[in-house]
Amino acid sequence: MKEKNERLKKTMIKGQKSEWGIQKLSEIIESLEAGVSVNSDDKPATENEIGVLKTSAVFNGRFLPSENKIVKSEEINRIKLNPIKDSIIISRMNTPELVGEIGYVDKTYHNLFLPDRLWQTIYKKKVNGKWLAYLLTLPSFKRQIKNIATGTSNSMKNISKKAFLSLEIPNVGLEEQQKIASILSTWDKAIELKEKLIEQKKEQKKGLMQKLLTGEVRLPGFSDKWEKKKIGELLEESKVIAKNPQLDKRITVRLNLKGVCKREISTVEKEGATTQYIRKEGQFIYGKQNLHKGAFGLIPKELDGFQSSSDIPCFDFKEGVDGLWFYYYFSRESFYTNLENISSGTGSKRIQPKELYKLTIKLPSLREQQRQSKILECSDKEIYLLEKELETYRKQKQGLMQLLLTGKVRVKV
Repeated sequence: MKEKNERLKKTMIKGQKSEWGIQKLSEIIESLEAGVSVNSDDKPATENEIGVLKTSAVFNGRFLPSENKIVKSEEINRIKLNPIKDSIIISRMNTPELVGEIGYVDKTYHNLFLPDRLWQTIYKKKVNGKWLAYLLTLPSFKRQIKNIATGTSNSMKNISKKAFLSLEIPNVGLEEQQKIASILSTWDKAIELKEKLIEQKKEQKKGLMQKLLTGEVRLPGFSDKWEKKKIGELLEESKVIAKNPQLDKRITVRLNLKGVCKREISTVEKEGATTQYIRKEGQFIYGKQNLHKGAFGLIPKELDGFQSSSDIPCFDFKEGVDGLWFYYYFSRESFYTNLENISSGTGSKRIQPKELYKLTIKLPSLREQQRQSKILECSDKEIYLLEKELETYRKQKQGLMQLLLTGKVRVKV
């Protein structure tokens, strides 16, 4: 412990002006108050309804009030603790990955209440709650908080009040706390604006897809009637068996349109246990069990020649079909979520190619498909570039946090 304290002094406390001291959280936090868990309905409360927070309401320093559930009317008299302005909420009991997550509360929420798995800080003295939230989300502190979580279960860990309040932090004056919080808040606002812009662009793309891919809006120069085609007329399953199956060349498809990726291999898997098929760039691929959950995509260039089993079939496009257009057609949530209706089997239901082939869609000419694909691809590229900018903002903020919250760079007070 002595060695740990010395390391903390060297790496976190030394500044360019007078050095910060060390204090325990118990010196600034009077108590950690928990709410009450109550019966609820699994939908968020409106402004006129009473909600109880989910543990997912706090993450990486942010408080997400929309992560709540409506409290049943007969339980309302049991609830007791609102999220209070400038406090911090801590997830005291959660999975190993999420235990100890915190969120700063920007205002008091009178219609929301804490469950017993969330704590809220009551301070002994004046503290800038946002500064404390930033501090406790530094990677070094996040690790410390997760390390004090105990429990024999691999699925759930718990933090004790004593262990949490014993954590040591820099002893920073209130005025300096406020200055640091103000600087970092500026970055948060820029990040928030970028996030909102990305969401707007995604919503615009959804609307554009719906209008273009259903023929509600036609592009200039196109007036030909779209043909009704069965999917079986557009696709042909690829069944090229991999003569040399390789564990390190297995692929899968992720849910919610997150695309195709290399699959993590279990240590007990054997290379020749199941028949594998070679997949090629540009082929359409889907997971039989999860197609209706957005588990489909196009094979990217970097995964050309990789393999998957018959549970994750691949298809070549026939003449007259633009693969990217077909992918976008499938990507409308209103379309792929309804595919569960054609699933079959007992227990774990699956969507077989023969059932998929029976579905009918309206197909424009190849040239119109390609024009529509180009427009939607441009929209995707714009969103991608905005997301890269957002990631840059987040990294810059993280670097600034490391400098300001450890005292490596001091602010003028």
